[in-house]
Amino acid sequence: MQTTNHTFSIPVMGTGHSIDSPIRVAPYGISSVISIVDDLLIEKIRKFYCRKLDLPYNNIARNAEDGRAKRITAYLDLVQEIVQDKFEKIKNQPFFEENDKAKYFELLPKGSMPRRMYDRLLETDAGKVRDKLACELSRLMRPGSIDVNIMAKVDGLNYEKNGTPMSAEFSDANAALRGYANSKLSSSLVLSAGFNPRLYNYITEFKDFYRDATGKIKKKIILKVSDFRSALIQGKYLAKKGLEVYEYRIESGLNCGGHAFASDGYLLPSLLKEFREKRDMLSKTVRPLVEKFYEDEGAGFSEEWEIMEPRLTVQGGIGTSGEAQRLLDDFGMDATGWGSPFLMVPEATTVDKTTRKLLENAKEQDLYLSGVSPLGVPFNNVRNTGSEAWHQERIEKGKPGSPCPKGFLEANTEFTEQPICTASNQYQLLKLDQINQMDKDEAEKENMRQKVLDKACLCDHLGNGALIDLGILKEHRAPQAICPGPNIAWFDRTYSLREMVDHIYGRGESLVSSKRPHMFAKEMVMYVDYLEDLAEQADGNKGELRKLTKFRKNLEKGIEYCLKIADSESYKGENLASISQTAAEQKNRIVEIFKKIEEK
Repeated sequence: MQTTNHTFSIPVMGTGHSIDSPIRVAPYGISSVISIVDDLLIEKIRKFYCRKLDLPYNNIARNAEDGRAKRITAYLDLVQEIVQDKFEKIKNQPFFEENDKAKYFELLPKGSMPRRMYDRLLETDAGKVRDKLACELSRLMRPGSIDVNIMAKVDGLNYEKNGTPMSAEFSDANAALRGYANSKLSSSLVLSAGFNPRLYNYITEFKDFYRDATGKIKKKIILKVSDFRSALIQGKYLAKKGLEVYEYRIESGLNCGGHAFASDGYLLPSLLKEFREKRDMLSKTVRPLVEKFYEDEGAGFSEEWEIMEPRLTVQGGIGTSGEAQRLLDDFGMDATGWGSPFLMVPEATTVDKTTRKLLENAKEQDLYLSGVSPLGVPFNNVRNTGSEAWHQERIEKGKPGSPCPKGFLEANTEFTEQPICTASNQYQLLKLDQINQMDKDEAEKENMRQKVLDKACLCDHLGNGALIDLGILKEHRAPQAICPGPNIAWFDRTYSLREMVDHIYGRGESLVSSKRPHMFAKEMVMYVDYLEDLAEQADGNKGELRKLTKFRKNLEKGIEYCLKIADSESYKGENLASISQTAAEQKNRIVEIFKKIEEK
């Protein structure tokens, strides 16, 4: 797998919004990530592209043997075929014309070697030197990587028609992994949402994740992590099995899209500082374990194999070229991930027009950390989506919850032997009846009811925007959910791919207002908000108090580090002044929060 010349990538966004992003951007050398959680959505997208491009299509039925894995393999192979075809057509275009080949090179960062060569080409007179330079430039072109994402903890067991549990290889995560492993792709598997030993052990079944005779790895592993300790533990666990981590993808716990996995008060700058200072441990600690594995296997570990230390990348709330540059230069990151802003780029993502208009008009107060996820994990959301309206209508009709058409998030066994989803109609009716019979005051019961009714059908609704955008489903038949980070409030219209990439690299006028708070300032506020919620829920026991005190200590230490950053020289477009102002406000808020705790 070739590394890209770009210093950013497009992360996974929901189950549907980046479902075909590689088809859109990989021919231009930009890497992106597809979610392979929803194989039923994937099958519909595969059918759409086969029909659109007049390619053969054979339906893989829902009840087909190993259907989940086969659907994923078939789609990924199709994406590879489409991307390669589009890329070759661009590669074969002539230079010195306003075409996609010019766009490919003009999108590259100014400092990259191919971009410098391209600029030199444009200044070179016709002749053998220019022809040789043009030939070399075409040879250097590479498509972006077609990466896939598996949420490690979304790994429900499946059942035969008679109710007998199927073997572990047919669990949701394992089947998705098998679908990717059997594909023709040479790319990366992004593992997110926690550590799953069963899934990690299953990776060892597939040779593409190991070095071949030349030392190359066809399918690489990327771990999305929230702290250094977790990265090291998981890296060592995999290394003992001979599996190497190609990249650690660090994400802000709260200032991100989708599910929010909050840390114990560790702000992103503090986490990045630790990664920067201990980076060599990720390779020095792990390499001997990998070498031992190959020695034990008999083939041995060749000294001729090229061993690179794992890449470090970061994502979550980045909004200006200056913020990205600080992450690259000051913290030594190899690349950045830009998610939510690309929801406003129709050339890159599938978002229906109604939802995109909702995002265009969304203000900071419309973006919130919600309780809609059946996983019980806070979920970044925006108010007034089609999904929200659909659920409210069902509540008013006395039919709360969803019929649960896909069941990927079935995990609750409170009322049933087989797991069901907390967003399902079945669960919500049972839970509401239980609450109604409780010996509690009405206000407390109403609060409990609301938490039950908040749960939404993310399995189905997160993919509907793609189906509407591609014309597969009509809007009235497909309630749309979307999961932007709060950063989206500052991107208030649709943009071309060129506009967004130029913004990322600081070329031309910024797409966001100079008043936009720095990403570090925004994260501060979100963590103090989160601390306040924890404090309100606490019942005052000593264990909870210790937890809150630890959270406060880490948070205050992080704020002090942010203040040091605020005193440094700013990069282009950085609103460092907002960090100092926000820090003062949030430190006062923390004092007030703990005063209330003491009063309790």
